Amino acid sequence: MKSFRKELWFHLPTRRGFVNITPQVRQCLRESGIREGLILINAMHITASVFINDDEPGLHEDYERWLETLAPHEPVSRYRHNLTGEDNGDAHLKRQVMGREVVVAVTGGELDFGPWEQIFYGEFDGRRRKRVLVKIIGE
Repeated sequence: MKSFRKELWFHLPTRRGFVNITPQVRQCLRESGIREGLILINAMHITASVFINDDEPGLHEDYERWLETLAPHEPVSRYRHNLTGEDNGDAHLKRQVMGREVVVAVTGGELDFGPWEQIFYGEFDGRRRKRVLVKIIGE
């Protein structure tokens, strides 16, 4: 069995945002040479997320509104975490809802997706450099 590991780095200039990382993940798969196996993609920061869904701008706006309703950024005083001097208590909760990682089957050297599925990096406390791990195992 072969193994491949690569880190993807992101630096969003805004506090929150969604980035379609499917092309970068496909490039990792090509570099790995693995034709059959599994690929793990996970955010390596506790205020960021990786998830699979449709690449449709209205859906991304819906996510933004929904997450802000669940865990509004302001007032920052509502979160005990922010008593440490941080202002990102909401980002930790948003990450918990959106998830840390995804696993995708690799079949015939391709991501074995259902219709419309794409992989996204979700940022909830941006304006600094963060990374995503891509780990591929298989033959």
